[in-house]
Amino acid sequence: MSATYSDVTTLAWVVPNAKQEFQLQHILLDNPRDDEVVVEMKYSGICHTDIVLQQGGIPILEYPAVLGHEGAGVIKAIGSKVQDETLRVGDFVLLSTNSCQKCRLCKRGYPVECIEGPRLHFSGLRSDGTSSARDSGTGATIRSHCFGQSSFQRLSYVHETCVVRHPCPADDAAKLAPMGCSYQTGAGTIMNILNPQPDNTLIIFGLGAVGMAALMAARALDVAQIIAVDIQDSKLSLAKELGAMHIVNPKDHSDDLVAKLRGLTDGEGCDYAVDCTGVPTIIETMLECLAMRGTAATVGVAPEKADIRIRPLQYLLGSKRYLGCQGGDSVPQEFIPKLVEMNRRGQFPIERIVKVYDYRDLPRALDDLRQGAVVKPVIQWY
Repeated sequence: MSATYSDVTTLAWVVPNAKQEFQLQHILLDNPRDDEVVVEMKYSGICHTDIVLQQGGIPILEYPAVLGHEGAGVIKAIGSKVQDETLRVGDFVLLSTNSCQKCRLCKRGYPVECIEGPRLHFSGLRSDGTSSARDSGTGATIRSHCFGQSSFQRLSYVHETCVVRHPCPADDAAKLAPMGCSYQTGAGTIMNILNPQPDNTLIIFGLGAVGMAALMAARALDVAQIIAVDIQDSKLSLAKELGAMHIVNPKDHSDDLVAKLRGLTDGEGCDYAVDCTGVPTIIETMLECLAMRGTAATVGVAPEKADIRIRPLQYLLGSKRYLGCQGGDSVPQEFIPKLVEMNRRGQFPIERIVKVYDYRDLPRALDDLRQGAVVKPVIQWY
């Protein structure tokens, strides 16, 4: 690794402590490791999980910390022990989640379900418990390895398992940045886990980027009867344009949302359902909508101590299933290029949901995301 990247200064959005606002500041980076790739970020998607982490919703993260896990940028240097020999300085890369590559699930081909994943993703530290970043004034440690990348900083030392090399025209870079989390999670849940058939019925709860990606993937599989559920009318209108057969705002059916949704399926319920909200009451509604042999999947991040009610007898007599799904059960280096190609062919129109913000406008982008004014905000680092 080039000595050029020893004790360098870079801009970063730092969360000083849980529930505190992001602060733009210069941080110092020490030497990158031999299994790391130095990436100059060009874009970073903003995910709802970043808000959860900012608010202290995942206790394993300590502060100060740099968040962000949907990076896209250019390789500036490559560690001597990086195993992907196809990578070159100057390559444009998309970044996904890191994995240990040693546990039984990694060895079986399930890197997004890595047993070490919670620690590697959420602690903000390398696998050995160190961080490359420190405060430029006090010298205090700043956790800068969230999901192995911390893409809310302009220059990042990225773990090799995060890197997905893909030739990318400059005009496409912004819309592709969220491939590493939101898009592969939503699309992968549909394509890799549920795999609905054209004559199946699917209900999607929550039309953020994950829900919209699930909708696009389902349409790419020619699923005709898709019901989209959200409290934002603007998102429902977009879902209709993207191929949803029915759109439902729970605010219009507060007396009995389950009856409304089951009524759209001739009373039988749905074959598949996906919750992208993490809201316990919505998850319970989803479970009540399942048909005989129906399958429901949760991909939204619920509060740590949230509980839901399940009626076991319904699941026994109805042969129903309820799954938790991480990262769309994807192998990022294989699945992300597939999604990029689908987008190129017009089958996965993610450009419909992206809005680009200058990196200095991160607080506004976060506020727009919280308010539902944007589906997928992406910050531009240059």
